Amino acid sequence: MTQPNLISGLSDLVDRYDVILSDVWGVIHNGRESFPGACSALAQWGQASGPVVLISNAPRPAHAVMPQLDDLRVPRPTWQDFVTSGDATRVLLGQRAPGPAWAIGPDRDVSLYEGLDLTFAGPEDSAFISVTGPYDDEVDSPEDYRDRFKIALARDLPMICANPDIVVQRGDKLIYCGGALAQLFEQMGGRVLMAGKPHAPIYDLSLSKAEYHLGRKLDRSRVLCIGDGIATDVRGANQQGLDVLFIASGIHGAETIGPKGLDAPAVGKLLETAGAHARYAMADLVW
Repeated sequence: MTQPNLISGLSDLVDRYDVILSDVWGVIHNGRESFPGACSALAQWGQASGPVVLISNAPRPAHAVMPQLDDLRVPRPTWQDFVTSGDATRVLLGQRAPGPAWAIGPDRDVSLYEGLDLTFAGPEDSAFISVTGPYDDEVDSPEDYRDRFKIALARDLPMICANPDIVVQRGDKLIYCGGALAQLFEQMGGRVLMAGKPHAPIYDLSLSKAEYHLGRKLDRSRVLCIGDGIATDVRGANQQGLDVLFIASGIHGAETIGPKGLDAPAVGKLLETAGAHARYAMADLVW
């Protein structure tokens, strides 16, 4: 078992990397409040070393997510650019216009569809499924959708999932995301397409943004990915051949943070069990 190197702060790596691709939920906020230390660390990195591109599995375009970050008091200097799964997923959706699509998700995600000329219908009349998350993520579970998925499967409808995350932490509560519905749909025999982490399209878009801010060709060996989700952040970076800083206190905090802080062997075991690896680890992102 190869354990990540434990670092005391992001400043330990300031001469090693030119670009950061940082996850958002679980790293710089928990859905209820921002983490000032993490925001400050990324802002200092942007001043001292190079661009920070936020890379989020939010199912809405980045411009529609920024007001949420403002409300959570994430300072704008925390990042130089912002790419979401919603941005990358709009390409897949546009290729299937006019649909109709069976859109599953809360009203707040409607910006995903703006300008795509899609029409909408239920599972009995749609041409494909588009999932951003449960209709009500405070109440719904994936099993609530099983019967309606059976109708879609009988019609061989593909699913486009705009948020591959299975769960995220909102305050002290874990809530289901679009990935949990996609997981059930696949288990039932359905076909699922995704553009967010850990899949390549969102990294292609994020790296192109980083290169623009660098003003020169990007060296992938000098790109650092930061995240708390093994299935999405860590595995996605691994598939792209990019180094990872794992933030242990996020969705895996119950497994990796003990009474004395970060449990390094537990982190190593968790990564090994998932078939993933991270070069570095910290409990929380700080400078």
